[in-house]
Amino acid sequence: MTVWLISFAAAAVALAAGIYYLACRVHACPLVAALSRRTRVGGWVVSFAVILLAAAVSVLLLDAVNTAVILLHLVFFMLVSSLVGKIIICVCGKAARFHLSGVLALIITAAYLAAGAVSAYNVQRTAYSVSTHKEVGSLRVAMFADSHVGATFGGKGFAKRMEELRSQQPDIVLIVGDFVDESTTREDMVESCRALGKLEAPYGVWFVFGNHDKGLYGTMRGYDGDDLIRELEVNGVHVLQDENVLIDDRFYLVGRKDASEQEETRGGRADISDLTASLDSDKYSIVLDHQPHDYAAEARADADLVLSGHTHGGQLIPLGFLMDKLHLGGTDSVYGYTRRENTDFIVTSGISDWAIKFKTGCISEYVIIDITGSDAAAGEYPFRGAFPGRAGDRTGEQRGTWQGLLYQLDVFNLS
Repeated sequence: MTVWLISFAAAAVALAAGIYYLACRVHACPLVAALSRRTRVGGWVVSFAVILLAAAVSVLLLDAVNTAVILLHLVFFMLVSSLVGKIIICVCGKAARFHLSGVLALIITAAYLAAGAVSAYNVQRTAYSVSTHKEVGSLRVAMFADSHVGATFGGKGFAKRMEELRSQQPDIVLIVGDFVDESTTREDMVESCRALGKLEAPYGVWFVFGNHDKGLYGTMRGYDGDDLIRELEVNGVHVLQDENVLIDDRFYLVGRKDASEQEETRGGRADISDLTASLDSDKYSIVLDHQPHDYAAEARADADLVLSGHTHGGQLIPLGFLMDKLHLGGTDSVYGYTRRENTDFIVTSGISDWAIKFKTGCISEYVIIDITGSDAAAGEYPFRGAFPGRAGDRTGEQRGTWQGLLYQLDVFNLS
């Protein structure tokens, strides 16, 4: 919590300094500079008024959080363009018009964040191949998390993404938390649950809660976690809360309560060792845990595969890198594949955004995992989908967000 408070405080200071810097840049524009020669106070009033008016319009069109994101990016690109301009002057000995670098920064910021908005709305398919010495046959798992229905797309948009997921012919569909949000309307929730009911997976659709599904942070949406469970179950979705289940005598699913329920006042949650103690160790086990915070314990419990979301892949450059290196929020992994001891871990960047409408450090995705056991028939997999996708890294090295972004660029490489 302390690290997050320091981070937010630093962001607030940077934003205040950024607004002052932008006002200085406006003040240096020819028209405002001419006004300042007549009345010094008037020039600064106009400078701050331009920035604050633009920010107010952005808040009305988007919100305060995304306005802050835009302003911080604009400040960064203005600083870079100004530095480049000064280097050109030093190298070429040629004066450059100061305000032109500001115009260039505006264009770059708009283009960069537009690409980030497209990345947030354009859901892609990410594929991993996992092998095991256990006899699980060939199993295709479809997994997604962090749809936050209503944030990026409502019920109809979510249904469209589920149609694409269904085309991948998964054997089982796993939803790893934050399906809905504190602001998700009942109508969107119901429509999205119905979309899940149309998925055709032989082993069904399974769900665990994230930190937003139950409205733990306050909500006016008109339904609670129990209402969500009822709607999910009406549509054939199985809900796991600190439970395990053996499926077709082939593999186990272990669904954990979210880490936000760790406190006794919220019901508490079981240790992973208690949930796996009674499992047959010869059978493959998949653990669903929304927040990737308990890797050491899950590896000690000999889970075979642990699936998580929550981090949104860091969402913005350089947040993913900082989350990874500073372990903000106790996160063990920000994005991608990791192996610890005998356990494979996969964290998805989410099928949607949340409060921030841009994804510059990752993509929106659903995940397809092809699991191949020692008893799988040769050639039975690896892929049955529309295109091959990408195989997971089997070296045991983590793919961080900034590395994962480069990895994602290979999405349509069919070689």
